[in-house]
Amino acid sequence: MFDLQKIFNQFDVADEFINASELGSGHINDTFLIQTESNYDYVLQRINHLVFPDVPSLVENKVLISRHLGKKFNYLSDDEIQKRVLTFIQTKSGANFLRDKEGNYWNLTVNIQGCKTYERVSSSKVAYEAGKLFGEFLHLTSDFDSSRLAEIIPNFHKMSFRFEQFDAALANASELRREKATELIDFANKRREEVQILEELIDDGKISLRATHNDTKISNALFSPEDEALCVIDTDTVMPGIVHFDFGDAVRTICNTGDEDESDLSKVRFNLEYFEEFTKGFIGELGGELSDVEAKHLAFSAKVMTFIVGLRMLTDFLQNDIYFRTSHEFQNLDRAKSQFKLVSEIEINLDEMETIVSLEYAKSVGKQQAQT
Repeated sequence: MFDLQKIFNQFDVADEFINASELGSGHINDTFLIQTESNYDYVLQRINHLVFPDVPSLVENKVLISRHLGKKFNYLSDDEIQKRVLTFIQTKSGANFLRDKEGNYWNLTVNIQGCKTYERVSSSKVAYEAGKLFGEFLHLTSDFDSSRLAEIIPNFHKMSFRFEQFDAALANASELRREKATELIDFANKRREEVQILEELIDDGKISLRATHNDTKISNALFSPEDEALCVIDTDTVMPGIVHFDFGDAVRTICNTGDEDESDLSKVRFNLEYFEEFTKGFIGELGGELSDVEAKHLAFSAKVMTFIVGLRMLTDFLQNDIYFRTSHEFQNLDRAKSQFKLVSEIEINLDEMETIVSLEYAKSVGKQQAQT
């Protein structure tokens, strides 16, 4: 067990440690809420250096983006800025992270008080606000030079690379795991070529790289008690990407009526109403900056991003669960089944999704033209 008080005391804070409790449901890092005697609490995170081999660059990315966003909100008071942007605390030696004697890496941020997160969307308002928030994040970072960001996880959303991992895992998987995953393996192979369209557009220079969050699940958005979206959190995976990564991954969790590891697949459906509300919020913030090609593939990106997460979970299952944390046997198989069921639901709804995107994009273009 970590000595959290000792770790916390090495950061440049005058507040006295009172208590620590574990936060969140992430698969990778350990996150703790640090309560102090002052009005401020803090979030202390242990970054998994086995998953993220270059932690110094990861933290540098996060700090760079936060500083950039902070400047965009300089018209607000300091207290208000701290509700909209992650505030990183340096160590007493002036570093942005701490490495303890065991080799663990830690960073500290000011806790955003009185906020809440969702594991599953509960209303169309939450879907709309999340769309505004993730769209705003991309809008405010659109002028940030993404070449300054390190590639924290190489090939993170590169479909061809994920298929290489899948093929290798399949070749080395146990007979039991291959047998249990037979239907999912077939499902993945049938869609192998189609889901690489976004990668081809990047390679052909038809979609430009920009600073993207790359992990826009709904639990990475903070909301006020009134369900107003305030702040994007968990920026560990901020790096160069395309707008579709953030749009598609957000839709994956916002529009799923089931849990990520739902074993009863009848509960996994696609909520088209939430998709429409999310799209309104997202394109309302970002639409004027989208190209026609980007807009054309937004709806499709929900299928791609859901598929790639399912493929990664299936690959991990075939590798005996070496990446995603599991709490019970075959949980990664359940996760992959749930994601691929959602892919099927997206396929059923894709025509309507494309119509929604097209209408909202046309509105944003018309609004931009009227303003000029």
